[in-house]
Amino acid sequence: MTTLDLTPAPGAAPLGRMVAAQTGAEIRAMLRNGEQLLLTMIIPVLLLVGLSSAPILDLGGGSRIGFMTPGVLALAVMSTAFTGQAIATGFERRYGVLKRLGATPLSRTGLMLSKTLAVIAVEVIQVAVICGVALALGWHPAGSPLAALLLVVLGTAAFSGLGLLMAGTLRAEATLAAANLVYLLLLACGGVAFPLARFPESVRPVLELLPISALTGGLRAVLSDGAGLPLAAVAILAAWAAVSLFLTSRLFRWE
Repeated sequence: MTTLDLTPAPGAAPLGRMVAAQTGAEIRAMLRNGEQLLLTMIIPVLLLVGLSSAPILDLGGGSRIGFMTPGVLALAVMSTAFTGQAIATGFERRYGVLKRLGATPLSRTGLMLSKTLAVIAVEVIQVAVICGVALALGWHPAGSPLAALLLVVLGTAAFSGLGLLMAGTLRAEATLAAANLVYLLLLACGGVAFPLARFPESVRPVLELLPISALTGGLRAVLSDGAGLPLAAVAILAAWAAVSLFLTSRLFRWE
């Protein structure tokens, strides 16, 4: 006669299961937050439809939807990986959520992995929605999707590093104000809605080194002009990613 062993066997779940559960929680929290939903979904789509339909941009006869779509894709990456993540993580730190999660079997590495996977999942939704709207408006993409994907991955790493650095070093209220201010400044000065050629030549070299300018310009070169992988944009984004993630690993405070 076989006997069942009902002895309790306490222990942590496998890392993969814990990360999957936390990733699901992070995604639900991001999509339920009204401000984050506005930043990640609604504002980029409204900008795409408004600026590509209205005769506001003078592109010398070029396609407005072809110009706007790469910029809006870059804006979507920034809104999710930087602005939304910085604000959410800042308030999680402010209210002790990170401290409590750090006391669970889920390691801090697992928590950061969960946040990264949640950002990527939301970006997949963003890209699908924005590209669907753009195609409906007559967008005809060119170039290599793999080159565009590499730029998006590097842009995500760069903006995630900057967002976590801000959230881990500033107070939550300061993070909220600073993240929204930086979002507006980069939207205005990063080539998203207006060509960098419109700015004075004296400031243009500085603006071209911004991560949003590199991501926007790189995506525009690939998707609109059909160019190969833009090495300058790749180098700028890789540098921002390396520096910001290194500083985050050294300066981020969990409490």
